[in-house]
Amino acid sequence: MPKHARKLKAAMIPLMGALAISFLGSSLQARAQSQTSGPAESQDKAQGRAPMKPPQHDSFILVGAGDIASCKNPEGAQATAKLIEQISGTVFAAGDLAYEKGSTEDFKNCYDPAWGRFKDRTKPALGNHEYAEPTASGYFRYWGAQAGPPGKGFYSYDLGAWHVVVLNTNCAARNLGGCAAGSPQETWLKEDLAKHANACILAYGHHALFSSGIFKSHAVHPELKPFWQDLYAAHADLVLAGHEHSYERFALQDPDGKADPQHGIREIVAGTGGRSHDLLGFATPNSEVRDWGTYGVLKLTLDSGKYTWEFVPEEGKPFRDSGSGVCHNQPTTTHRNLFSEKRASRTTRR
Repeated sequence: MPKHARKLKAAMIPLMGALAISFLGSSLQARAQSQTSGPAESQDKAQGRAPMKPPQHDSFILVGAGDIASCKNPEGAQATAKLIEQISGTVFAAGDLAYEKGSTEDFKNCYDPAWGRFKDRTKPALGNHEYAEPTASGYFRYWGAQAGPPGKGFYSYDLGAWHVVVLNTNCAARNLGGCAAGSPQETWLKEDLAKHANACILAYGHHALFSSGIFKSHAVHPELKPFWQDLYAAHADLVLAGHEHSYERFALQDPDGKADPQHGIREIVAGTGGRSHDLLGFATPNSEVRDWGTYGVLKLTLDSGKYTWEFVPEEGKPFRDSGSGVCHNQPTTTHRNLFSEKRASRTTRR
């Protein structure tokens, strides 16, 4: 090779290396942008448009049970706590949370080691065992503001397009004022529901209006009928309860227990939190599914205008139940837009 050619080749090598590095860097950068932005966003950027935002899913999880923790038999509550560990969302605790008396010691020693790890995301309800002390002081002390107004134990909250009502079904409790029409809680319920006329509606408390429990004085609570009448008038969709230590799902029915596929409320009793098992008697009218040998939790997926339910059993047990339904109150366009604005606001703050 001539001497001048060797000099030219030597001069070109650094230049070719720089070009190769520049090309490789550009390729890697383009690949990183593609992986980060996605094809649609890359196309939007190339055409000078604002990037498309990923779709938002208006779906919320509500999971829980009633009749939960006893220091005499802690294994049941520990088994259901393992299930909730694997499920995100809001936890409902439907009464009789800390046996035997719902005292400060019972909450500390029995409930807290199991379901206490979910305390920050739990919305509790009062059971009769919490009233072993007449004012349920241990319950209100443990939960603080999460229990609603002190001494009352009823309150409500929203999960997306859903309005959730927590009832105190201990109608004979001191200073509660009963559950009859015109009582303080019934008056509050009617007013609260009127403020959420376009929402899907779910309510839960400890006692049930309908049950196939063997001892009817324990299982069935007709004093709750005024609540059901208000909920039915507001086109509520679901009522959850505990008290009977078993699982039972009812078809859509009205407050008189008559089947009503068009406007009825679906009641699900999930007293399966871990305390013990109660046998069920002959099936009450409209009872669709029953089980009295499985601890587990009820998982609800609440979407805009619809819902699904799933009973998740403790490890090793085969019983399951699942299904879906549509809200009686279909959200209006205004309600959906307001809900989307609230979601966007909440997301921005995060």
